[in-house]
Amino acid sequence: MTASSFASPFSLPTIAPLDPALRDELQHVIDTRTKPPGSLGRLEALARQMGMIQRTTRPSIERPVMIVFAGDHGIATEGVSPYPQAVTMQMVANFLAGGAAINALSKVAGLTLEVVNAGVASPLLPSAELVDIPVAAGTRNFAHEPAMTREQVLAALAAGAARVRHHAALGTNVIGFGEMGIANTSAAACLMSRLCNVPIDDCVGRGTGLDNAGLARKRNVLAAALAKHAAVREPLDVLATFGGFEIAMMTGAYLAAAEARMTIVVDGFIASSALLVADALAPAVRDYCVFAHASNEAGHRRMLDHFGASPLLALDLRLGEGTGAALAVPLLRAAVAFINEMASFESAGVADRDS
Repeated sequence: MTASSFASPFSLPTIAPLDPALRDELQHVIDTRTKPPGSLGRLEALARQMGMIQRTTRPSIERPVMIVFAGDHGIATEGVSPYPQAVTMQMVANFLAGGAAINALSKVAGLTLEVVNAGVASPLLPSAELVDIPVAAGTRNFAHEPAMTREQVLAALAAGAARVRHHAALGTNVIGFGEMGIANTSAAACLMSRLCNVPIDDCVGRGTGLDNAGLARKRNVLAAALAKHAAVREPLDVLATFGGFEIAMMTGAYLAAAEARMTIVVDGFIASSALLVADALAPAVRDYCVFAHASNEAGHRRMLDHFGASPLLALDLRLGEGTGAALAVPLLRAAVAFINEMASFESAGVADRDS
């Protein structure tokens, strides 16, 4: 499967590059605020990026959203996680009940939270709060066969894009993505290894808390799986072989969000693995991304290096769910506030250094 395989129900979105002409105009606005040039550090670059994304010198944050995609992985049967697969379903129920970390942090950040069943293996109780669009009840075991069929991966990409377009129609211009899926660090590690051409031992971490013996087993299982599928190299093939329904939906969501000129707040290891695929398909997506944090999961910093990214936060997080992205949203709010609300030297009657 190659990029030319895109067909109904999914078409590769057209992502416009950012307009470099606006960069100087935004920089002038930033530099004439009542402060020494550059004194707000990374906030200044963040405000400039958001202005370029939105094509305005007065960027805003409108109806920010966090979408958490949930799905199960067949590779879990190989003992790569210390938790049983049923935890995915149980945590989705916790999200819907408002009891998870992402619920609390979304409230702090002023985010609308949406939970999507992309492909959980266990039945979920009906809920008005759940977007229930599973592609299937979990992926297949990529230790033995590709995790998804071509039709399944295209359906997942289309479903993720559709969720973003739904929110774009409601006015959302800032969005983040989280995930839940036992064994999805295994999927992410294989995606990273193949797409970044990095040895699997440099990609594999303890996930939800493996001991040394469990970590060694996980490395061996994933190394064998990569060897079994050694011929798989094209981005969509890699996604179909090693990914999960939640990762594939997130990939489609990244592409649609960039097409809609949203500022995308990128979470940790799993979310970045989905971005690896989106970036391989449409490199312009990277310009729309704000990298929220450096995860404590082994391999994430190497992913950030691949993107040439400098994360906003380094809090040793490794939970997933979109928690790191949620924590970064107040910094976006601060960037928008200073460029819009600070007086200029002229309007405040304050002499600048060149006066």
